[in-house]
Amino acid sequence: MKTIEQLLESKNIRVTAMRLLIYKFLAKKKVAVTLSDIENAFAKADRTTLYRTIKTFEEKVIVHQIDDGTGITKYALCEEGCNCDIKNDLHLHFHCNNCNETTCLTDHKIPQIKVPDGFVSENVNLVVKGICDKCSG
Repeated sequence: MKTIEQLLESKNIRVTAMRLLIYKFLAKKKVAVTLSDIENAFAKADRTTLYRTIKTFEEKVIVHQIDDGTGITKYALCEEGCNCDIKNDLHLHFHCNNCNETTCLTDHKIPQIKVPDGFVSENVNLVVKGICDKCSG
């Protein structure tokens, strides 16, 4: 398994203390986080630095963006080996209506969806909404 530094370097991302901290923060989370969550965790950090780090991580396929229907973009780490390819790497997300947390269900892959000729798929987002295991138990 690669270290965080090796992972960042393999994606041509310059390793900085803030990038390491943000990656470690995301790795500890079991749920997707908002930019506000990251800002609150690093209250003394510059907002622009946090935003640019997340955008760099997204462009280099370290995190993926989740639209769970709440109107607030959330982010989660990609699995190792993921390249967010629409044909192979898409998975289900679960949004809890009670606690408002969104979880990646990476073991539940979204099957490839064939669209009619002339249509071009650019993104697939499948969110199941309900009550999570923490809230239902």
